[in-house]
Amino acid sequence: MTDGTEGYTAPTTAGQPSGYPTGYPTDPNGYQYGQAPAKVNVLAIVSLVSAFFVSLAAVITGHIALSQIKRTGESGRGMAIAGVILGYAGILLTAIIVVMVLFFTATLGLFLKSVTDLPGTGPGDIVATAPGQTEQTGPAQVGAANLQEGYLQAGTGATVVDLYIDPMCPFCAQFEFANGATLAALVEDNTITLRLHSLTFLDQASNGTEYSTRASAALTCQAALNPDDLLDYVAVLFANQPAENTAGLTDSQLVELSNGGQSIEDCVTTGEYRLWSQANTEAALTGPIPGAEVDSIRGTPTALVDGVMYQGAVNDAQAFTDFVLNR
Repeated sequence: MTDGTEGYTAPTTAGQPSGYPTGYPTDPNGYQYGQAPAKVNVLAIVSLVSAFFVSLAAVITGHIALSQIKRTGESGRGMAIAGVILGYAGILLTAIIVVMVLFFTATLGLFLKSVTDLPGTGPGDIVATAPGQTEQTGPAQVGAANLQEGYLQAGTGATVVDLYIDPMCPFCAQFEFANGATLAALVEDNTITLRLHSLTFLDQASNGTEYSTRASAALTCQAALNPDDLLDYVAVLFANQPAENTAGLTDSQLVELSNGGQSIEDCVTTGEYRLWSQANTEAALTGPIPGAEVDSIRGTPTALVDGVMYQGAVNDAQAFTDFVLNR
């Protein structure tokens, strides 16, 4: 007895061998082909190639390609992802380079501006190149200011008196009160050549205003523009000397002290000769002092007469006069 299934063979689709799933293409003889490989998304290729040339294009086309691949089932997803990653990396690298270039350009611009705007680097000034050294960038002398040698000159007498002062030094004021009139008289009768060296080392005692530098520069402005009134300005500068550890006189007050025929306002307010004054200070403190018996200046006031240092009391007018006249 049988159940009616003996020898039963499942029917097959016409023209299609049994044992193959349906839905695949067949050749004319009824044999199925394997499924065709998926088409590569064109934008995925464009994204990967663009990553090496135009990063932004790689990112844009890569994202579009991923969207299309998700919708159509095309291949190329790996290329699109690689294009997007490389594109973003390229954008980041470009941004870093741009920031670095902008920073370098800005820094260079500020540096160049600071150099060109530095007080004492205009026409006719001296630029410090190293301690004790200067480079001439203009005329060697302007008025009574000997820019090349670093001093302010009054008189042309045979005896040379080099006087090192600091506008904020109280002992320098004492020296001026005791000997200023005598020096002016010796200059007037052509007995001496007075060479003033206005130093700036007491900037540290002016609460950050650099008074010694500003006052020394103002004195140089007076020497350059009103050479005949140089010693008058020295006298009035010390007569109005501020106390140490104060801000000192303002630039406007330094201008008002000048009684010369030419205004020193522009010279003072623009900082003319400030760097020059500081360079002279470095030269004096580090030495050598040409033609002097001392190697460098250790304090102010210091008076050298034909290179020999006066060692008497700063307020002993007779002792100093004798020292000058008997050299």
